[in-house]
Amino acid sequence: MGSVIRSAGMRGFRDVVEQFGGDAAALAAQYRVPLEAIDSDDVLVSDVAMAKLLEGAARELPCPDLGLRMSEYQDIGILGPLAVAVQNSPTVGAALDCASQFLFLHSPVLRFTIVPDPEGRSGVLGLCYGSSQGTPPRQATDAILAFAHRMIRFLVDGPYGLHSVHLSHQPRVPAVRYTGFFGAEVRFGQPASLLRVPRSLLDRPLAGVDGTLREIALEYLHSHFPEPGRVVAPQVRNAIERMLGTSPPRIDAAARLLGVHPRTLQRRLAAEGATFEALLDDARRDAALRLLTRTDLPLQQVAGLVGLSEQSALTRCVRRWCGATPSAVRAGGAGSPVGVLPDGRGLASGAPT
Repeated sequence: MGSVIRSAGMRGFRDVVEQFGGDAAALAAQYRVPLEAIDSDDVLVSDVAMAKLLEGAARELPCPDLGLRMSEYQDIGILGPLAVAVQNSPTVGAALDCASQFLFLHSPVLRFTIVPDPEGRSGVLGLCYGSSQGTPPRQATDAILAFAHRMIRFLVDGPYGLHSVHLSHQPRVPAVRYTGFFGAEVRFGQPASLLRVPRSLLDRPLAGVDGTLREIALEYLHSHFPEPGRVVAPQVRNAIERMLGTSPPRIDAAARLLGVHPRTLQRRLAAEGATFEALLDDARRDAALRLLTRTDLPLQQVAGLVGLSEQSALTRCVRRWCGATPSAVRAGGAGSPVGVLPDGRGLASGAPT
């Protein structure tokens, strides 16, 4: 491994560590994981550092089923804006396709694939989660597969016909701990870690879905996260959106929100062909157009909400973006930017509650 991963996968770490009398902050510092990463979903963390933290904590507490325990604190909301599209998909298969397509938002090396049943049984297939850079360590493997299991149960509101579970490692707790968690036979030391499920599961319809909301979510994801190789830029864009109107939108502030050094952030953006300035301009444009076309706020207030000190600066920016004055844009009622739900909520905050 050797990439970055969203810290959403660390949900539950502090809770489990404290249950065992450990010090979550001290463990994070020991393995060079930013403290913010154990309490926030959107910090970018080295996947190597995170894996070492989980393995080290499991060993030192000791808590050999740490990954399973952490998954019990996680729900579909850790997928962020992707959760909206996934849970409003028409079928389980469509939901899994959507999750697979945008899994790079959480880590560019994580992979989800549907494979033939490794045991050769007709009408059964494997849902395989793993890394493109080799088999993830024990606790990361447990956490990933446990989350997948819980997500499918959530989508279908109950059991989904799980035949058995394959895990690539050997257990360090009694096997009954795994069979109790998954509610099915678990086989260890297998070539790949996967869930063996009925092929018919893919066609199973989901209840209570909103097709329009799904399309809005997918449009948002495609427009904001168009390339698997661009992982840092979307995170910076989200950080900028959080800062607009509340604090000066500067790269050092964005770096603090993401738990990295400003120079490191600059290098990662450059590697993706992006700059902080361009991302800031895009975020300001979308916010300004939304405020101009959806509210009657005074122009001076609009300027402040998009991080501009004066109304004249807003006028110059809007002329550059639209070739018209802010008043003309407001009068024209241009369409709202992508990424805003019909009731005005942004998708970036994750699944609706």
